[in-house]
Amino acid sequence: MSDTADTEDNQDMLPSLVQQIVQRITAGEVPIKNIERELICPICKELFTHPLILPCQHSVCHKCVRELLLLNHEDSFDAGSECSLPGSPGPRSRVPSPSMERLDRLARSGSISSPGWRRGSVTPRVTTFPCPGCQHDVDLGERGMSMLFRNFTLESIVERYRQAARAAVAIMCNMCKPPQQEATKSCMDCKASYCNECFKFHHPWGTPKAQHEYVGPTMNFRPKVLMCPEHEMEKVNMYCEVCRRPVCHLCKLGGSHANHKVTSMSSAYKILKEKLSKSIHYLISKEDQVRTQISHLEVLINETEENGQVAECGAYEHFERLFQTLQERKSEMLNSIAQSKTRRLEQLRGQVEEYQGMLENSGLVGYAQEVLKETDQSCFVQTAKQLHTRIAKSTESLRTFHPAADPSFDEFVLETSREETLLKELCFGGVPEPPIIDLSRSRVYNEGLLCWQLAEDTLATDHQVLEYRRLGAEQDEEGASHWCLTDRVYGPSTVVCDLEANSLYSFRVRSCRNSLYSPYSPEVTFHTPPAPAFGFLFNDNCGFSSERLALSKRRDSVESMAGMAFLLAAERVQTGSYMGLDYIIGDTGISQGRQYWAFRVEPHSYLVKVGVASDSKLLEWFHNPRDTSSPRYDHDSGHDSGSEDTCYDLSQPFTLLTVGMGKMFLPKASGGDHGDHSNRVLPMPQRIGVCLDYDAGRVYFYDADTMRCLYERQVDCSGTMYPAFGLMGSGKVHLEEFITAKRLSYM
Repeated sequence: MSDTADTEDNQDMLPSLVQQIVQRITAGEVPIKNIERELICPICKELFTHPLILPCQHSVCHKCVRELLLLNHEDSFDAGSECSLPGSPGPRSRVPSPSMERLDRLARSGSISSPGWRRGSVTPRVTTFPCPGCQHDVDLGERGMSMLFRNFTLESIVERYRQAARAAVAIMCNMCKPPQQEATKSCMDCKASYCNECFKFHHPWGTPKAQHEYVGPTMNFRPKVLMCPEHEMEKVNMYCEVCRRPVCHLCKLGGSHANHKVTSMSSAYKILKEKLSKSIHYLISKEDQVRTQISHLEVLINETEENGQVAECGAYEHFERLFQTLQERKSEMLNSIAQSKTRRLEQLRGQVEEYQGMLENSGLVGYAQEVLKETDQSCFVQTAKQLHTRIAKSTESLRTFHPAADPSFDEFVLETSREETLLKELCFGGVPEPPIIDLSRSRVYNEGLLCWQLAEDTLATDHQVLEYRRLGAEQDEEGASHWCLTDRVYGPSTVVCDLEANSLYSFRVRSCRNSLYSPYSPEVTFHTPPAPAFGFLFNDNCGFSSERLALSKRRDSVESMAGMAFLLAAERVQTGSYMGLDYIIGDTGISQGRQYWAFRVEPHSYLVKVGVASDSKLLEWFHNPRDTSSPRYDHDSGHDSGSEDTCYDLSQPFTLLTVGMGKMFLPKASGGDHGDHSNRVLPMPQRIGVCLDYDAGRVYFYDADTMRCLYERQVDCSGTMYPAFGLMGSGKVHLEEFITAKRLSYM
């Protein structure tokens, strides 16, 4: 931690802005009311109560952590038997929680033994949940919440904020009989507040209580010494740089931090304090720039409000026009229905009257009966001729009855499904925002996995189209390479196949909504490896040491760890500190052609060997006994003694490069200067690629991000070759997801 690079790497150790300004708050330079937003729990949105520091360095209320665990496993235990935390601001959650003291007592006594609880733990068995601050999964491990430290610094600041908020309300003495006096001191050992008289009475001169530590009146009582949550009787006195948390000496000797790099607490305090001071000084020196950016943001806020209001008014006007059009069509169509209804009713009612005239003594029949009574022949004939014609028509109408109007209104039934669909699909017609290709998740081999992201507040799009071209390929008349288009993509990623090896490709993507295409995303370039991707997983059978290597369930990552074998071997070591390498290989071998694979070595790794080895050499490594007290037994001892480099002029059935402590060490050249190491030490790439040309008998090592060849050499490929890894001390290797994807799909 002494060099500048390590100091910069530890910048992410800072939990939050709260701890960056604690010194200024203590000095009274920052008004406590100005930092309220930093004191709000991201879950309950209230002031922190007993905040815990998560492994990702964000803080969450103790009660809220429990609720997150409950949400992930509601059946783990009976939540109805709990009571609320003392001192909490009030009911603010669905499930009440017990007090921390009561939980500790139950855990230590073993009273918690229901199926959802593990003896000695105060958390449900399910201990994984997403951090509300960064959304990364937080795994609390076997000990669960008991492994988390309370953030006493944040707790103190919250208490000072509460006091500032209720400045008019004094803290009263806990010992006075009514009427209580205002407290003047708080004892950190007794965890109580006293007035002057009560403090003298309960802390008499010459007694051990007189040596108690006291402060001004407070409601926040923090322990004097921070104890290790894993070893409850031990004080924390070291800082683990890998896990970024305080640890005790037992954690380092044989616990979960045995292989991790640690530093003394005083050194970590000094470095972090210096960093904080520099960071705060930098922020203060940039105050004018911050104010300028704030002014710019305020202008953007005003523009956003104005433009949003204009957009709302425009949308409102469009909808009003739609409503008006619908209202007009509604009136017209209802009028048509009403007119048709009136006309039909008139016709039917007229027909009813006509038929009523056919009844005896009424209407036409009654009139005809009266005409029959006429005795004057000439008068009768004059009237009866016309009447007979009418009677004949009525008779014909009676025989061929047909309603004068159709009562059905089927022709007036509306079919609006198409219009309803159009209305449901009604959306804004603006050009969508272009997506952005995610470089951290995209990987390109002989096949390319391209991932992209849309703006957080962007509207839903119909699909995306990815375009790519090989740079330096055949060009059109304008001198540009031809772009290849993928099919429509309805998700945030797609796979491009049949990419040429050792070529530079450019990619871009755009979105489509309502037949309107967004602008193209910024072009990104990827260099394909010199050979097809070789898929494999770690082999957990051949030579695998479960005592010293921890393999993930998916067999895509491996980590070296301290074990009993190391301690037993150390008993036989009389001089030096030699320990053998623990090897692990891929579960698939190579017997022809060119193959490429990539992986990532954790930056904190102490020593990792990476490369290839033949089946014959692996048999020698795995099955021949090794004397751990002899540092010269194996050519590949793991030390930079040069013994393994003296034979690198000959073609060997293996090649392994050393990676560790953030560096990559290249083998010595033949006849080179054995004292000069500067040209052999390179910064460790974030991703390392290995290419084996079996037919040519040559192996290449690459920086997988830039595809720059870092080292190559001849290798004897007389047998089946396997990806090989050797680990010693603290180290961890992750295979690329693209390398393991095909193998995992068949499992």
